[in-house]
Amino acid sequence: MDNPTRIFQVVSFQGILGFSNSLVKELTRIPFIGQLLTVPFRSRSLTIANMDESREVDFNQVLDRRHTQSLKWDGMQILFPVTDLLPMWVADMDFASPPCVLEALQRKVAHGVFGYPFRPYSLLTAVASWLGNRHCWAIETEWLVFAPGVMASLATALLAYTKVGDRVLIQSPVYYPFFQVLKRNGRMVVDNSLRLDGEGYRIDFADLDQKLPGASMMIFCSLHNPVGRVWRSEELVEVARLCAKHDVLLFSDEIHCDLVLSGNHHIPTASLAGAGHRIITCMAPSKTFNLAGLSISFCVIPDADLRAKFRQTLQALFLDMPNLLGIAAAEAAYRDGEQWLDQLLSYLEGNLHAIRLFLAERLPGVQFIPPEATYLAWLDFRLLGQSQQELNQKLVEAKVALDDGMLFGPGGEGFQRLNFGCPLTLLQEGLQRVEQAMKGAISR
Repeated sequence: MDNPTRIFQVVSFQGILGFSNSLVKELTRIPFIGQLLTVPFRSRSLTIANMDESREVDFNQVLDRRHTQSLKWDGMQILFPVTDLLPMWVADMDFASPPCVLEALQRKVAHGVFGYPFRPYSLLTAVASWLGNRHCWAIETEWLVFAPGVMASLATALLAYTKVGDRVLIQSPVYYPFFQVLKRNGRMVVDNSLRLDGEGYRIDFADLDQKLPGASMMIFCSLHNPVGRVWRSEELVEVARLCAKHDVLLFSDEIHCDLVLSGNHHIPTASLAGAGHRIITCMAPSKTFNLAGLSISFCVIPDADLRAKFRQTLQALFLDMPNLLGIAAAEAAYRDGEQWLDQLLSYLEGNLHAIRLFLAERLPGVQFIPPEATYLAWLDFRLLGQSQQELNQKLVEAKVALDDGMLFGPGGEGFQRLNFGCPLTLLQEGLQRVEQAMKGAISR
């Protein structure tokens, strides 16, 4: 017989959040979410004493990020006309970083000295071990070059390997800073747009083969942001083959590589046999462990000549000085954060399931191809017949901040990107606000 207290609490949760009986029944079966339904909701500060990496993480905990210099929560004026919105836009998570990271940072702060840092060899071995264990990619530590972030690395690569006026290929809809970095550095955008069919997004290889000639570089988003594709080995092989055929440098942005959802497997492009040597792979702990504010990333560059040129350009820009706290956080995360990550992925699966059920039951006019990776949902509002301006305005009026699909280039019309890397309560509140925004819209 069901526990009567549990039944009461689930019913109360249903009443507060407006869930239907069927939705509540489905959600109680999901790890972590069932736990949330049986305890009173409360916002509380983070306790970091006596941390144990093997213990169960409470991802239901809501941390108040307002007035913490958070771009996501305190910087909405960058893209939105008002700032009292529930932020589900910027791609960082509303979860605390792993306990091992917090402990490492505590030790550094407690020491009290923040002088010029030196990047220890132990960080390189931690990264190499992580790539070997997590992605079956055996690398040499000498292949690693560190930078403040993936976009800093991309800008460095543009300066190192291309010149003003060169053609650089991207695949829209795609992470919008790609457009910005090309424009700011005077490079021409060549767009090999992804094709959307009934099963999801695909690479148009015939079009890619036609557009690569004359390009200096291809920026490849793997895993893909915002559409959430995990590229299969045959797709990766073909991308690498075509770049080699046309002598185009391949810059593979793999920052989301650790956030692969069940049933999928990320393959580093450069790890494939025959992929060629003209590949630069860029990764970081920032998305995986929520460390974007600590400014640390790395490139894996097996080719010695490419690596030397990249490092020389990085040094010319004075971007090679490491961040003391970023070093400590990254090494701790890669050495001891795997169990935390596995729990995070399980929780994100639950959030994704909640989105799927909510849209099916409450917003059937909003189409949704569940992502194979990342904590980003690419929502298709086109059937509701709203212009992009109307869609954006209604979402703001409903007090929810999503990323306008138009920012991601051609193919983003009628779409919005929603960040579900947050406690279930915040996700559900955001979905209800989206529902309120679309109230009265009729599917066509």
